[in-house]
Amino acid sequence: MKTIWLMLALVVTAETAARRKAPQLPKPDDRYKADILLIIAHPDDDTAVAAYLARAIYEEHRPVAVICATRGDKGGNKVGSAQGAALGAEREIESRQALASFGVKNVWFLGAPDTPSQDVLRSLEYWDHGSVLGQVVRLVRLTRPEVILTWLPAYVAGENHADHQGSTVIANEAFDLAGDRSAFAEQLATTEGLHPWQPKKIYYFSDAFEASGYWLGNLPVTPSPFRKNFLDGMGPAYSATVVSPSRQLSYARLAAEETSFYLTQDGRFGKEALETGNFTNFESPVRLICGKSLVGGSVTGDVFEGVVPGTVPFVRVRGSQRQVREGLSLEFGGPWAFYREFWKAHQIEHLARLLPIPEMAIDPSSPLHIPLVIRNDTGSSEEVTLTAALPKGWTDQTRHTVYPLMPGDVYPVQAILLSPGTQKPEWQEITWKAEAGRRPIGSVTLRVYLGEGGMPQ
Repeated sequence: MKTIWLMLALVVTAETAARRKAPQLPKPDDRYKADILLIIAHPDDDTAVAAYLARAIYEEHRPVAVICATRGDKGGNKVGSAQGAALGAEREIESRQALASFGVKNVWFLGAPDTPSQDVLRSLEYWDHGSVLGQVVRLVRLTRPEVILTWLPAYVAGENHADHQGSTVIANEAFDLAGDRSAFAEQLATTEGLHPWQPKKIYYFSDAFEASGYWLGNLPVTPSPFRKNFLDGMGPAYSATVVSPSRQLSYARLAAEETSFYLTQDGRFGKEALETGNFTNFESPVRLICGKSLVGGSVTGDVFEGVVPGTVPFVRVRGSQRQVREGLSLEFGGPWAFYREFWKAHQIEHLARLLPIPEMAIDPSSPLHIPLVIRNDTGSSEEVTLTAALPKGWTDQTRHTVYPLMPGDVYPVQAILLSPGTQKPEWQEITWKAEAGRRPIGSVTLRVYLGEGGMPQ
């Protein structure tokens, strides 16, 4: 009998040894978990939403992480002689100190080239779009944000820096790709150990003139006479004059403190506000635009309305769709054509309603380069004549006026105009008209703000 029991014990022991239990899989590192992931272009871009971040951090205890695509090495320097890479190093330090003053320590700088331009496609080209996108997808999977906060993906007077636009294009793409197991699959469990992550909401902010931020200073900006404030009713607004219950300071003052670290840029506004106790330049509300929510909620409700901890299923967007065209047509090209397709592909088409007529801002006496596209979706060859209806003082320097198109041709045109000098800020309209055989085939209109605070092209 003892022999039988011994044999059974040996069998059990052998089976147990054969069934060696693997350790528990390691979980994601909670040190990097963020409720809000801010994706921006330059050190100091965070100041545009500093009053909201202070509220979210101090009152709601929301962990925040930041991705900055560039180090701002092409910006000016208002306090020293450092330029280029040295300036980029200074600006990174300023940003880390500014964000650390809010308790934000998880900050990544991707080192994309700072690109002074108004054309989002130029920034994406110089950045090596796919490489930066891969880095951002990786960091979304690492930080597992509930909400992504980024610049507005639209060309608006005041909000016309190509790098701002580049950062929001990549932020929107990362929102739609980070949960996809087939996208950047080398980052996942069998190699880098990350897991897909679908953020729940994405919101936008803007430095358009209507946002009325400290960066405008005392510039005499004139509101557009052609439309209402495009921010109205598009998302939640957060007062900066309210006093923080936990800090006993207004959010405007907290925003000024955070801004004061950026002395190479416009940090002097924050420093002067702290010295004088006058926070007027920081008292405009932070107005956000709701881009997309996968958890419901109202457009103007709180950023975290409907957000609960945990994962949500990956939601695949429709992507680019073929558009059937007929006849001859005239359209804006460049960033405007890109955004028309981008909004549809990422299912944020409501942004097209913000500005049905495109607009931009430039400094007086600056050249204006506008990409146009003439399409011939007919079965016959055509000659199209293009003319510009210009306000007083403008000069048309476009090289050609007549364009031959074979069937199926898409003819890119670079319209070049020279703007006049002006004594005061002014809004003007420019219209291009296209004709074929004296029959009109279409027109496009651009609204231009001439005044200090625009950008030369």
